[in-house]
Amino acid sequence: MAIAEPPVRPRTTLHEGPFVTEPFFDFRNEENARRMRSAIAKVRAQLGHEYDLIIGGKRIKTTDKIKSLNPSQPSQIIGTHQKAGKEHVEPAIKAALAAFESWSRTTVEERTSLVFRVGDLLRQRKMEFMAWLVFEVSKNWAEADADVSETIDFCEFYAREALRFSQAQTPIQLPGEHDSLLYIPLGVGAVIPPWNFPCAIMAGMTLASIVSGNTVILKPSSDSPTIAAKFVELLEEAGMPEGVVNFCPGAGASFGDAVVAHAKTRFIAFTGSREVGLHINKAAATQAPGQIWIKRAILEMGGKDAIIVDADCDIDSAVEGVAQSAFGFQGQKCSACSRAIVDERIYDKFLEQLKGRVEKIQVGDPAENANMGAVINEGSMKTILGYIEQGKKDGRLITGGERAPGEGYFIRPTVFADIPPKSKLEQEEIFGPVLAVIKARGFDHALEIANDTEFGLTGAVYTKSRDKIDRAIQEFHVGNLYINRKCTGAMVGAHPFGGFNMSGTDSKSGGPDYLYLFTQAKSVGEKI
Repeated sequence: MAIAEPPVRPRTTLHEGPFVTEPFFDFRNEENARRMRSAIAKVRAQLGHEYDLIIGGKRIKTTDKIKSLNPSQPSQIIGTHQKAGKEHVEPAIKAALAAFESWSRTTVEERTSLVFRVGDLLRQRKMEFMAWLVFEVSKNWAEADADVSETIDFCEFYAREALRFSQAQTPIQLPGEHDSLLYIPLGVGAVIPPWNFPCAIMAGMTLASIVSGNTVILKPSSDSPTIAAKFVELLEEAGMPEGVVNFCPGAGASFGDAVVAHAKTRFIAFTGSREVGLHINKAAATQAPGQIWIKRAILEMGGKDAIIVDADCDIDSAVEGVAQSAFGFQGQKCSACSRAIVDERIYDKFLEQLKGRVEKIQVGDPAENANMGAVINEGSMKTILGYIEQGKKDGRLITGGERAPGEGYFIRPTVFADIPPKSKLEQEEIFGPVLAVIKARGFDHALEIANDTEFGLTGAVYTKSRDKIDRAIQEFHVGNLYINRKCTGAMVGAHPFGGFNMSGTDSKSGGPDYLYLFTQAKSVGEKI
């Protein structure tokens, strides 16, 4: 539901009752647009500041720096950050271990109160956080709204879940005993989030960790450390004790690998590429000297997501769903539609309508609320352009296929038709605004193509057939399946998110079993 501004709820009842997702802004409302422009101006005046490492509450500067740049205007520095190295691993582990001694023994009410306060503060400054997303990762206003709204949802949902977990009971009570089941924290965790949802995923993994009683070493992506720094400031303002979250931007190959391998690291929560996820999984499975537990790896990795467009579908809805799924946030979502598998009976008509829809997408600076901003960095841009050149060899270019004007890393939304199954564009995750359209002989063939990939994250089917819907539910092998709607935009509570195969450990963030991953169950039987 689109409204003029966030709802005002009485403070005494804000966190009571059932969980409700945070509403989005309607920017067709001029007052909302005015407020967003004001937030952008406010954040623009704060660009270029320097941020410290935070280890055990202490601010630390380093010789090496990380400069976060605006993808839409790479000459503009969003923030300068200290770069954690191997020498910071031991201090960070020690600070987190020391904080764990007390934080793990706080009441669940104290921990959830902190997380609820974070949500309250974030709700008050929602547009300001949205503006940081506009500048640091080139999200348009609606995408930034969805990212920050999901962060608020995680605050509300995980706090409620922690309270529910604290009331767990054994299925039966034996005569003469008092039997109980406690979900206790694990220990020190490494939280390694991506840049594409730099607020929601970063905060979600952190919040799930700390509301469960764990402490964290947070290593944000080098492409989006400023948003993480702003979130840590919010945690501190809400009253988070020193050492509960230690803010350590740094290189994955040095600082990140060393934290993952450390004997005292109890779990790793990671979202990112298949290659890095598998590397972390292997490192976590190797026992370090002095390590007394099996490390838990919570991994959300890539996708090669498909939308099946059946011959009997509402073609207008299918075109819109494919366009939004493929090109929302420049296709830089693990859930993005990278493949449209279209029945041959409507293939040409679908392509014609899709071409017209995609060519309406405006590419430009998201500060001005263009439909599509820039891809995240120069390296990513070059990789995507390489895939586009491959697509010109393997298929038929329908639209796009080149850079768009501007200083930033802008690429036109690109659609290729007649891409053959098993080809590079059909199999590999591109993570950019490139869509491969594949012709299917029928529904059986479409399912075969959709499932013939090492990934299994999201997918969608557009059809009016109940039989085909039921078959997709049984046979389309993805963690998140959508029927007659786009394959992006999972909502906390409604669509627990996580995938199969090389898409990760199916962690189901935003779902009722997510906090199990950050806790361990202790059974107590007391004779009375």
